[in-house]
Amino acid sequence: MSNSKQPTSETRYLRAIIGERQAKADTLRNSAINPYPPRTGRSHAIGDALQIFKSHEASSTETDVPNVTVGGRIVALRNMGRIAFIDIQDDTGQIQVLASKRALGESWRLLDAFDLGDFLEASGALIRSRRGEISVQADAVAMLSKALRPPPEKYHGLQDVETRYRQRYLDLIANDEAKEILRTRSKIVSAMRRFMDDRGFLEVETPVLQSEAGGAAARPFLTHFNALDEPRQLRVALELHLKRLIVGGFDKVYEIGRLFRNEGIGNRWSPEFTMMESYEAYTDYHGVAEMVEAALSYISTEINGSTRVRWGDGEVDFTPPFARVTMVDAVKQHVGVDFRDYPTTDEMEGLLRANGVGIPPNAGWGKLFDELVSERVEPHLQQPTFLLDYPLAISPLAKRTEYDDSLVERFELFVGGWELANAYTELNDPVDQRQRFEDQLQLKAAGDDEAELLDEDFIVALEHGMPPTGGLGMGMDRLAMLLTNSQSIRDVILFPQMRKL
Repeated sequence: MSNSKQPTSETRYLRAIIGERQAKADTLRNSAINPYPPRTGRSHAIGDALQIFKSHEASSTETDVPNVTVGGRIVALRNMGRIAFIDIQDDTGQIQVLASKRALGESWRLLDAFDLGDFLEASGALIRSRRGEISVQADAVAMLSKALRPPPEKYHGLQDVETRYRQRYLDLIANDEAKEILRTRSKIVSAMRRFMDDRGFLEVETPVLQSEAGGAAARPFLTHFNALDEPRQLRVALELHLKRLIVGGFDKVYEIGRLFRNEGIGNRWSPEFTMMESYEAYTDYHGVAEMVEAALSYISTEINGSTRVRWGDGEVDFTPPFARVTMVDAVKQHVGVDFRDYPTTDEMEGLLRANGVGIPPNAGWGKLFDELVSERVEPHLQQPTFLLDYPLAISPLAKRTEYDDSLVERFELFVGGWELANAYTELNDPVDQRQRFEDQLQLKAAGDDEAELLDEDFIVALEHGMPPTGGLGMGMDRLAMLLTNSQSIRDVILFPQMRKL
């Protein structure tokens, strides 16, 4: 008896469809017609063809509408025997093709080879149908690509979440809303780039493979550099290389780049994500906060036409100025204590227990404090709010405040209850920086695998002198979520990471 898994009825049905479509492709080949021609005679994108016809209708001239050749995927096909109505779609729009046996002659038989999902080319005059729909009255049609698998059912859209993310191309075919969200994400990145360029920042690129992936408290992905026979880590932040450029004499630099953190996956977290980081000499975190307000109000207006955007069942307002509250005051308000009165790990653990907050394993003071803030403070920060002046213990790259050596000049921007941006007045004292890195190494030795690593070359760079600098990191994926009202980060990433089947 065979132990091989028997195909399901759904699998057998799909195999039959693929076989039928393959047979049609073979029939075309036997008739000397290539079902996958190397090029097309397309003269206009569908959106351009529609606009040409509308402009012609609005004009008082009697000139003929020019003939067009358009191409696109078949999304509807109704063959009535002597006339066929075919809807095709490209990235710019959708148009109806009117094909008749009289107009196509011998080519009419070609329509027998077409199925939903195929790519069709049609040439002819632009007209309005009897029902008022702009159409191509075809005098010629051609196969551009034969689809062997059927498209997802368009009317209800692709509902299975696993399939939507794993086979994103099907999601884009079936769900117009998903396609628009991902198109908007691209516009958001472009708007951010315009904003930074207009402020005189230089866009740069820094290494993805690094000897020590520093700049953030995160677990890196590990790999091996065969040519050098050395271990490498995928970057967890852009920070340390960008600050090297400030040392080198560039006063304003930024990068929009992919980061990799070997950590959890959730609605707000992805192990592979996009960050915009910028560094500006001769400013501090207050100057950076003003820039962030300007950037978000600009990008929101560019994308949605307003600084007010829908978020969940409510609304977020990116009109400057944003609220500002110190970390000390925020914890006092929502937890009822001054966290500086709990300076040891044991005392912070007790505070978490008293507030019903879970204690992560191998957690030092900083991770415990971060967990407390995440659970008890951040959910209250729905409108754009700068949370200022963080504990030194969780901010090894920021300069101390002038009023309290246990705090640093750092802010995080919270919107909708979670972090969108992080900024420092950058630490430029190489001696202080080395000590903080060494303190982080002690945390790593104690079991904190997200503690910062010591980057010796970065210390050497600081020893050559870095001017006062304000640095910023902003998550582009989360910004896209906010501006498209998407509740999962996977909705705004084209190809999110998934478990292998």
